[in-house]
Amino acid sequence: MNALEVSGARTRAPSRRSLRGLDALNFFLADVRDGLGPYLAIYLIAVRGPEQGWNEATTGLIMTIAGIAGLIAQTPAGALIDRTHRKRAAVIAGALAVTGSCLLLPFVSNFYVVAATQSLAGIAGAVFPPALAAITLGVVGPKLFAKRIGRNEGFNHAGNAVSAAIAGATAYVFGPVVMFWLRAALAALSIGAMLMVPADAIDDDLARGLDDGAEDKDEQPSGLSALLQNRDLMLFALLAAIFHLSNAAMLTSVGQLLTKLAGKESATSLIAVCIVAAQLVMVPVAIFVGAKADAIGRKPIFLAAFGVLTVRGLLYTLSDNPLWLVGVQLLDGVGAGIYGALFPIVVADLTRGTGRFNVLQGAVATAQGLGASFSATLAGLIIVASGYAAAFLVLAGIAAAGFALYLVAMPETSRYASAESPAEGGPKPVAAV
Repeated sequence: MNALEVSGARTRAPSRRSLRGLDALNFFLADVRDGLGPYLAIYLIAVRGPEQGWNEATTGLIMTIAGIAGLIAQTPAGALIDRTHRKRAAVIAGALAVTGSCLLLPFVSNFYVVAATQSLAGIAGAVFPPALAAITLGVVGPKLFAKRIGRNEGFNHAGNAVSAAIAGATAYVFGPVVMFWLRAALAALSIGAMLMVPADAIDDDLARGLDDGAEDKDEQPSGLSALLQNRDLMLFALLAAIFHLSNAAMLTSVGQLLTKLAGKESATSLIAVCIVAAQLVMVPVAIFVGAKADAIGRKPIFLAAFGVLTVRGLLYTLSDNPLWLVGVQLLDGVGAGIYGALFPIVVADLTRGTGRFNVLQGAVATAQGLGASFSATLAGLIIVASGYAAAFLVLAGIAAAGFALYLVAMPETSRYASAESPAEGGPKPVAAV
């Protein structure tokens, strides 16, 4: 195993092949890991339509069911990644399962079958966040983790932008069905990228967040007990849920609104423009966060994410002009770009030395997924009852509440990375890397 000893602590000496593999994996897996995402609502409303029983409320319910299935799988997925030495196989299996579930959708129309396919995609997709974070930590080590996560997110957003641009251009000619075949191609490319990272390049101890002093891994606390012992981690889980309760439905709701304003022929292309615009902004934002998170601190950057999310929700209510909606969507690149880059860094701070990085990341992601899954149903019900403007105002208010809670209650977590192991409730020296 390729590792160096520096001041008593292990640090990685990753090969160029491994790093290029991480770049390619994050790029090609970007549009696979989230399944159909906002395209699901467009497909069900624009292609299937009310004549087959699909509207904003029923579509939101499908997304909630799939979201709940995915969030139930988050913590077990994290535990699996902590335990397994076959992390590459887990990523490949997840990519095949998500893609297969999406490819079934054009051939089924029954509500329960659609819910089952999207739930399977949600369960399989739960593997990706802990697996990618663990593989990254196992390849580069804790010293380079924050910077590398920013680079990962940059390639992830670039991949989303390119695939959305391709989807938008081709959907204009071939219709919404093209997004299913695009995901199949990207899944094949992501599998090839995963195989670029040699199995022996991943240090499985580092990948689960173990420090050198943790000799008996079996004595490490379980994921649940470690979470319950860590007040800051539980608070961060609540904040993650609030962020996604506000954020998750915004793009979906904009897509539904564009479908009504521009018609189903242009809806897929317009939502692709929204995604491309946001993802292009996310690339430099994520790289900046990874490079500056240690210098600036996690808290002020995370507060900026909540603030931008609040403003974005308010701005959506000012006009229903498609160009305005696309322009406001650029702010998603700032808020979501910050969140995506900082989430694993904060969790790594709060779980340092526990050997439970991935299961605890899964536990926090469960709370995040809970917020995201209920976001679609909440927005859908408000839209049906009171209109789009009311829904955007409620989502903005939720984000503002999250900003206030983070400001008042959440500490700066970067101090944990160098001073203590919070999940064990006391100081723990961490050697220089």
